[in-house]
Amino acid sequence: MVESSKDSKLSRAEDSILIERIKQGDLSAFDELIARYEKQVYSFAYRMAQNYDDANDIASEAFIKVFQAINKFRGDSNFSTWVFRIVTNTYLDKKKRSKAHLNVAIDEYVELNESSVAKQFEDPAPDPLEMMEESERKDIILDAINQLPDYQRIIIDLFHLQGLSYEEIAEVVSLPIGTVKSRLNRARLVLRDILERNRELFNV
Repeated sequence: MVESSKDSKLSRAEDSILIERIKQGDLSAFDELIARYEKQVYSFAYRMAQNYDDANDIASEAFIKVFQAINKFRGDSNFSTWVFRIVTNTYLDKKKRSKAHLNVAIDEYVELNESSVAKQFEDPAPDPLEMMEESERKDIILDAINQLPDYQRIIIDLFHLQGLSYEEIAEVVSLPIGTVKSRLNRARLVLRDILERNRELFNV
């Protein structure tokens, strides 16, 4: 979910207070910080790894890294941006290690020619058929995202699901903003082609 500007500022202020307490040795503050981000971190890790066990490992390892490095966090960027960068790097490192030993719904639309495919998060009173079709649409979208290469899938997730700005994503993945925009656009085009095969499910 994308936070409002007011909520975002409040969240950042609350994070800063907790981080300062942690730096002063208050371990309970770290537990509070984890509680604020564990769902987001796990969900992000799961969408990257596509596996519950790996997602748990990635989330746990990422939080350990956060704890070990938090004294170095200066607050130049949002704490959430810093955390997503750590999770991303942890996932990519884990994947590299795995290879060495061997290998959602979008809150946005994807253009389909002059129509669009949209995932509806809320439906006031869906009947059973609508619920079945909605579930099928969600599965198709998630499957389409999972077909993207990591470098596109991560950016799609950060932009559409986490609500990060181009600038924040550029910081997470250590790339220029122009590259982020280019990869996001290319990923959307690939998703469009994949979803084109299922136009009837989206009433287009």
